Amino acid sequence: MIKEALQYIVEAFSVETHFIDGQTYSNQRLHLIPEPTPTTLVVHNLSGLVDYIKGNYDKLANVLIQVESPTEVNVFSSYNGNMDRNRYLQARALLPSIPFERFLDVEEFNILLQSCFVPNDDRAALLQVVGNVKEENVATIGDDGVSQQVTAKAGVATVAPVKVPNPVFLKPYRTFVDIAQPESQFVFRMQKGPVAALFEADGGAWKLDAIHSIRDHLAKELEDQVKSKQVTIIA
Repeated sequence: MIKEALQYIVEAFSVETHFIDGQTYSNQRLHLIPEPTPTTLVVHNLSGLVDYIKGNYDKLANVLIQVESPTEVNVFSSYNGNMDRNRYLQARALLPSIPFERFLDVEEFNILLQSCFVPNDDRAALLQVVGNVKEENVATIGDDGVSQQVTAKAGVATVAPVKVPNPVFLKPYRTFVDIAQPESQFVFRMQKGPVAALFEADGGAWKLDAIHSIRDHLAKELEDQVKSKQVTIIA
């Protein structure tokens, strides 16, 4: 069909072509007529992607799964006639908005920790501190520029200096909930108010961990399809 359309254009608009020094020139500007491509399906978890591949509703012979980021996975075809790929499906993670590197009052920070982070020992330690802060002042102790202490409730009716944990290892929800959330290092700081903030401190290494976990999860769920060469997974 494309060849016939091009032939029609050449004849209808008197397009002339010339072969000069190994290259083909035209006396008019031509625009490529692309092959039709399907509308991309969008899902919001990895299980939807797995169901699509296993069900093979669109009768796909071979597909390429690309883990593009911790929050996006694409299902592609091979090249078509335009040297382009059909993107059949895209999985996009639905995630909470976590305000890193911004100071929040301790009540907001407490809610953030409980709603957007997977429970672990360091999360419990932070909740213990921010949930029991008694006074507004936050003191810096030692001469390393890192350690801090606050006055917090130490019992039913007593208060005592409490060292602020730092650094901390936490698991915020940053990738698909189908897999374990990657744990990474954060700098925890408090200021007068009191207010608290978390600063990412792993240089983005968690992103690679998440990508590898997604790849491994898909490889396990689609083991038969990978073995039969119906599916290729790259990350």
